[in-house]
Amino acid sequence: MATPAAEALPIAPGENRVAFQGMDWVAYQQMKALLNERTRARLTYDRGTLEITMPSELHEFYARLIERFIVILVVELGLKIKTLGSTTLDREDLERGAEPDNGYYIQHQPQVAGRPINLDTDPPPDLVVEVDINHTDIDKNALYATMGVPEFWRFNGKVWHIYQLENGAYAERDRSPTFPIISKDELYQFLATCQQNEVEAELNLRSWLRELS
Repeated sequence: MATPAAEALPIAPGENRVAFQGMDWVAYQQMKALLNERTRARLTYDRGTLEITMPSELHEFYARLIERFIVILVVELGLKIKTLGSTTLDREDLERGAEPDNGYYIQHQPQVAGRPINLDTDPPPDLVVEVDINHTDIDKNALYATMGVPEFWRFNGKVWHIYQLENGAYAERDRSPTFPIISKDELYQFLATCQQNEVEAELNLRSWLRELS
C-alpha cells in the first residue's frame, strides 16, 4: 500500500467557533438543550468556558472518513465496536463536557453493548476522535485525559496525532495502541485516495489488511 506524506492532503477550510467565558454548568446545559434542537453545533465545556463549533464541509468529510477507516479496521481485524458518534460526554463532577466528532467502545464493547452508556458508572470511551482545523480555546488533551479516555486521535486537516493516556496525561505515539498494525501513513493514503474515489480507498484498505493477515 503506497504511503504518501500528509502534505498530499488538501488544505481544509476551518470550522466556525465562538467561545463564552464564565458560564456555569446549569447555563451550559440550557445552551446545549437549545442548540441541539435547532442547529448542527457541537459544544465543548471546560470549567466555565463554553465553545460552540459549526463544522465545515471538509471537517465533516474528514470526520466521517476517519470513522469509516476505524470501522474497516475493526471489521477486518475481527474486533468489536460500539459507536457513539457525537454523543455528549458530560461529567458534572469534573465540570467538563464534550461532543466529539467520533467516540467508540472497542476494548470495553462487551461491557456496554446493547444499552445506553452512563458515565457515572461506565468507563469512558476507549477511543475519541476530534477534527480541529481552526484554533480551539479548549485544551482538549487535558479535557479528555481528565475524563480518562485511554486513546485520543486529533487531526488538523494535515497531521494525525495519536495520544495514549499515561499517569493521567497524554503521551504522543507513532502508532495506535488499539490498532498497532497500521501506521499514520495508512490513514494519509486512505484520506488522499478518498478525495477522488471513496469506494476505491475502502477496497484498497481492506485488501491491504487481508494481505497482512
